[in-house]
Amino acid sequence: MSSSVSELAKAARRASRAMALASSETKDRALRNVAERLRAESAQIAEANARDLEAGRGQLSAPMLDRLRMDPKITEATARGVERVVALPDPIGSRGAMQRRPNGILVGRQRVPLGVIAMIYESRPNVTIDAASLCLKSGNAVLLRGGKEAGHTNQVLGQILGAALSAAGLPAEAVQVVPATDRESVKELLSLSGLIDLAIPRGGEGLVRFVAENARVPVIQHYQGVNHLFLDRDAELEMASALAVNAKAQRPATCNALECLLVHAEAAERLLPGVAAALLQQGVELRGDPRSRELVPAIRPAADDDFGREFLDKVLAVRVVADLDAALEHIGRYGSNHSESICTGSYANAQRFLREVDASCVLVNASTRLNDGGELGLGCEIGTATSKLHAYGPMGLESLTTEKWIVLGEGQVRG
Repeated sequence: MSSSVSELAKAARRASRAMALASSETKDRALRNVAERLRAESAQIAEANARDLEAGRGQLSAPMLDRLRMDPKITEATARGVERVVALPDPIGSRGAMQRRPNGILVGRQRVPLGVIAMIYESRPNVTIDAASLCLKSGNAVLLRGGKEAGHTNQVLGQILGAALSAAGLPAEAVQVVPATDRESVKELLSLSGLIDLAIPRGGEGLVRFVAENARVPVIQHYQGVNHLFLDRDAELEMASALAVNAKAQRPATCNALECLLVHAEAAERLLPGVAAALLQQGVELRGDPRSRELVPAIRPAADDDFGREFLDKVLAVRVVADLDAALEHIGRYGSNHSESICTGSYANAQRFLREVDASCVLVNASTRLNDGGELGLGCEIGTATSKLHAYGPMGLESLTTEKWIVLGEGQVRG
């Protein structure tokens, strides 16, 4: 298996050279081909996905099965996401401001592709298309290693991507689906330091940790989404309820879903019963501290490890905190640098929250579910980086490029 992984990577490296030189028009033509073929082969995708879902029943949780699903509605949404990437400006070749040096040379920086990216992920077969689209537009080659649970779906999607590239005159090897066998093949992929320029893991904490610990190539980490919503002293009940319900109940298995609700002690009696009722109505199980349970008896006792836990399900930790200082301290201790939100009417508190919270996306009076590439104007995303080098937050086209220095002279030499 190792030799086949190595051969795939070598082919990707060769293809990356052609991708780096491809025109914007050619790349966009390939992306439009992808969208067209997704729609044309929607039934085939659904059939393959049904096989994956059937195999997963009894082995995967309901939220994980939901993430695995790729029905015609999701396929159409994925195709529209590809078209949004087409509409984005091509970052390759763009230059920042040029500076004239005393000796007359002009210096600046120009955007270039990273090269070959290894994308390692679980469930969510639409990630196969999202990642391929962003890598294609940014002039990179990509090796897509999804989980075994999505094997049939990813195989069909890989065929669609290869055909779309070939039809546009680009090498099909620029986007390859690596067969999902065992983690030894992942270790082999991560060892190819001369062929892989960047690895991006996207999935559960165990997968991300495995990649980070075994990689001999640079890794951008996408760890847990332990996300908080703090209801400030003057938060409005209607807004607080809407934010909490959307962030927790809309799609609880996503990394930007809410995992802990913090409530200002002076507003808890006014806010918590109503917010809790709205969440309970959506089937959310609440696990809280003693004060929250005094106010809402339906809240179950929270265990110590419920705070700082990524449930990925309709379960939410609840804690009443003394004030904004206590909320910031809690988030600093238990947060995962992903998404943090405050519901407040105080401009000063909102600005302090934005300034002091360390997370890839900090929100004021908005749902944590908005920390998503599509919602933030990136078209779609390849993942959400919770490490800080070289990207932080949703990774779109620009995050898949770097900059090289360019120098324009008229014969200048160094004295």
